[in-house]
Amino acid sequence: MVKFSGDPLEPMKLRNPRPSQAVIDAAMVRLRLDRSLPEQYWLWIKGLVLHGDFGPAIQPTAVISEELSSRLVVTLRLVLVSVALALILAIITGVVSAIRQYTAIDYTATFAGFLFLSLPVFWFAIVLKSFGIWFNGLDGDPTTQTFFTIGDKSVFLLEDTAWAHFKDVAGHLVLPTIVLGLAGYAAWSRFQRASMLEVLNSDYVRLAKAKGLRWRRVLIRHALRNALIPLTTVTALDIAGLLGGAIVTETVFQWHGMGEYLLESLRTRDAYALLGWLLISAFIVILFNLIADLLYGVLDPRIRYE
Repeated sequence: MVKFSGDPLEPMKLRNPRPSQAVIDAAMVRLRLDRSLPEQYWLWIKGLVLHGDFGPAIQPTAVISEELSSRLVVTLRLVLVSVALALILAIITGVVSAIRQYTAIDYTATFAGFLFLSLPVFWFAIVLKSFGIWFNGLDGDPTTQTFFTIGDKSVFLLEDTAWAHFKDVAGHLVLPTIVLGLAGYAAWSRFQRASMLEVLNSDYVRLAKAKGLRWRRVLIRHALRNALIPLTTVTALDIAGLLGGAIVTETVFQWHGMGEYLLESLRTRDAYALLGWLLISAFIVILFNLIADLLYGVLDPRIRYE
């Protein structure tokens, strides 16, 4: 679709003064635009497999592999922290709601889950960013910031220490993590509640309680482990959706991650950068599904991998 969307060399051809035809022809050869689409794709596959080359970028000085590696660290930091936060909240909320079914706690958790599920990511990110800006301005001192609303890290730090860098990165993570984490938590808490209710009403849980086992042991060892299996599957399948949410979140908070790189590649019609982005994203989705498959054997004693 990007290949058919227009000429990637159009900005060069519209310069005033216009570059010579020799310069334009050289750019076409460098970007392999003088070859057919199947040949371009074959050359990209061959270069990637044999040499780890993601192809030529639109900007002659840019290296796609270096851009992807640096931006991947930024995006993974956001996604992994958000997934961890969402899973912890979803498990706690789902278990408590199932145990306290049809109580005020259950109704409150259900309302909160549906509320966060109905909030568009882009709208919630803008609202939270506006709140952070408003809160930072309450003390009247523009040099102090409680919530960082722009970028994934500060450009300048007063102290060049590991602890200062850690605090700075963690501070920039707060608001984007809340946005992305609550987006996953809303659905996962509902799955966890439904799965926990099904397990608590099963025969083997009733048998464990009838044998006189302590309630905590029945809840954690017998009920929770089996109730986590559906949540593990849903989490692995929703990673692609979280990566999509990360694109929106990074755009609102102006993070220099994979989301920004995707949008830049679309604007400049950089097909090889998009191929690299899609390859890395697909690898992440497959990796999380593989981890989910391996976790089945840990959670369910009936499953063993030979």
